[in-house]
Amino acid sequence: MTDSQSLPQIGQVVRILRGRDAGQYAIVIKILDERFVLIADGNKRKFDSPKKKNIKHLQLCRHVATVVKESIQETGRVTNGKLRFALNKFKETLNDEEKGE
Repeated sequence: MTDSQSLPQIGQVVRILRGRDAGQYAIVIKILDERFVLIADGNKRKFDSPKKKNIKHLQLCRHVATVVKESIQETGRVTNGKLRFALNKFKETLNDEEKGE
């Protein structure tokens, strides 16, 4: 089992591989079963209307947004602002890693 096919966690950042949103990043907000998760990015995909995705169509990143994870665990939901904030922070670390090479 490769790193990209391990089980996702709530709050985990994923890269969408298939569909119209391919190449974009989102955050897992709910795990439906062993095959499907709900993802949202706070922009186009709000928390209240998340996208159901097959795990096979997602590349799991190692990064887990603790802000999002804790919010969902405490209240059962997360604001779209927190989703955007967590994704922007993640993208900044990606850019820093690329510059560091």
